[in-house]
Amino acid sequence: MTRSAPHPAHGGSRVLSAPGLPTVRTRAALLVVLGLLAALALRLLFVQGVDPTGQAARAMDERLRTQTLEPERGSILDRDGDVLAASVRRYDIVVDQRLVKDFDEWDRESGGEKRVSVDERLRELAGVLELSEEEVRRSTLGDRPYAVVKRSVTPEVRERALAVRVPGVLADPVDRRTYPNGAVAGSVVGFMGGDGEPLEGLELSQDAVMSGTEGTRTFEVGADGIRIPNAEYEETPAVDGADLRLTLDKDAQWFAQEQMGALAAQHQAEWANAVVMDARTGDVLAMADSTTVDPAEPDATDARFRTPTTLTTPYEPGSTGKALTLAAALDAGVVEPEDAFTVPNRMDFHGQTISDAGRHPTFDMTAAGIFARSYNTGTVQIAERLTDQQRYDAMRAFGIGQPIPLGLPAPATSVLVPPSAWDGRQRLVTAFGQGYTQTTLHTAQMYQALANGGMLMPARLIDAAVDADGAERRWEDGRTPRRVVSEDTAAEMLRMMETVITQGTSKAAAIPGYRVGGKSSTAEAAGQTGRYDGYNYGFTAVAPLDDPRFVVSVSLHRPTAGGSSKVAAEAAARIMEHMLRQANVPATGADPHDYRVFVDDPQERPW
Repeated sequence: MTRSAPHPAHGGSRVLSAPGLPTVRTRAALLVVLGLLAALALRLLFVQGVDPTGQAARAMDERLRTQTLEPERGSILDRDGDVLAASVRRYDIVVDQRLVKDFDEWDRESGGEKRVSVDERLRELAGVLELSEEEVRRSTLGDRPYAVVKRSVTPEVRERALAVRVPGVLADPVDRRTYPNGAVAGSVVGFMGGDGEPLEGLELSQDAVMSGTEGTRTFEVGADGIRIPNAEYEETPAVDGADLRLTLDKDAQWFAQEQMGALAAQHQAEWANAVVMDARTGDVLAMADSTTVDPAEPDATDARFRTPTTLTTPYEPGSTGKALTLAAALDAGVVEPEDAFTVPNRMDFHGQTISDAGRHPTFDMTAAGIFARSYNTGTVQIAERLTDQQRYDAMRAFGIGQPIPLGLPAPATSVLVPPSAWDGRQRLVTAFGQGYTQTTLHTAQMYQALANGGMLMPARLIDAAVDADGAERRWEDGRTPRRVVSEDTAAEMLRMMETVITQGTSKAAAIPGYRVGGKSSTAEAAGQTGRYDGYNYGFTAVAPLDDPRFVVSVSLHRPTAGGSSKVAAEAAARIMEHMLRQANVPATGADPHDYRVFVDDPQERPW
């Protein structure tokens, strides 16, 4: 065989590999393959022999899903268990968009798995949720780990939606708050925001009591995002929130609100409010405003009236405060109910002139008569028999100058500066309800003590928290009953209050068949500029005086069309009569046990 001559460009010769020997490149590739096999073997050894538990745990973690189990929010109930606020269980249909994709599903007919198009399931889900297919696709397709498909569906819709079996679609339980009695006690109950956050009233202040404790549910899912039957499953149940039972009486609250609404409307007042209290226990039975928020539509109500004015709007009480002066003087033994005083229309005290509201002749009157006719000049004469510190201590004992906490977001407020801060005039006007401020709740609590034999029972709004298992926890705020005056003093004050009705300023507060006591008030009220340019009219009633059951305090603020303490007294009497009849308190028809107004007869004299 003839070979061709070598090509000059190759140097004239070349070396050929020996037959059957691998090239350098082949040997290098073989070494790489052997190295990879060795690494794989070492990895398998590590996974199966050295760290099998850790690897399995990480794999399990990737398959586990944890859901939060929401507790049911407690209800707010009146004293008889009638519902003022309750939660209805609803569900938000939510999705982990990363799991929404085609998946394999067991097919019973074929006895094997078949591929399912997620588009078909989304179309079916849209029908269940009564949404367009476009809306469902927009909320379910993407890469977000959490998205809401539809909020607040019923339990029935939830079951149907989950039965569609779309990977990644779950149902989060949520509570929708309902208020079956509308605006009744709305400013007390409060309201929730659209996101379920408490915003006002008891809903806000007692959120921790009613919220309960979340639970958890952990389960294993397959690659398609659907729970694996009979796989690992753990659940810590949620603990439902406690119900809040109030001292309020729903019917009394409704009636008082109706009365206050009509009173404010008739006399074109900024507001009118009323507090009804159990004279024996201090339980608040009604806390009514002329304008009250409907918790279902809070934005429809002016922000001022989304909270109770009975707590949030202090004012100078006027003549209802004279009860403090008379009670302190009686209890100190410096005056008796029928002690005599000369009472002119105007009188100077330490360079300060004190006048009565209307001109009247100079009378020789009893202390009880001064209280009945509400004369400032006579009241200051009685106050002058006490030291400033004695009067201040008595006012503090009755709760003036101190907050009254009821478990709402803010307490009822009152301002009373100490005697060292009183100027020459303030030390006089505090004797008849000016120079300090208090709320209608303070006034009601003050008269409760007089109606209860001198024992002040701190005002209470929340009776108890009732757990889901029925266990009750009485509401405690650290305040305890206290004696503020003797039983004899309290009894004398009730007779003086009856004299107000039989011979004094408030005959309009009489209720046929019942012995009623009370006190009217007319006080200057400051406007937005701080100047006195209006009036606050009030009346506080106690009945029946044979065995006091209820205290009703009414306030009418800055009316512009014919307001007076008389119309406040009439409103208080209507509420009181409603309470007596609702409680089936019999009308005894007993004769009054009042005092003489004037030292000498006649007892009927011009004003």
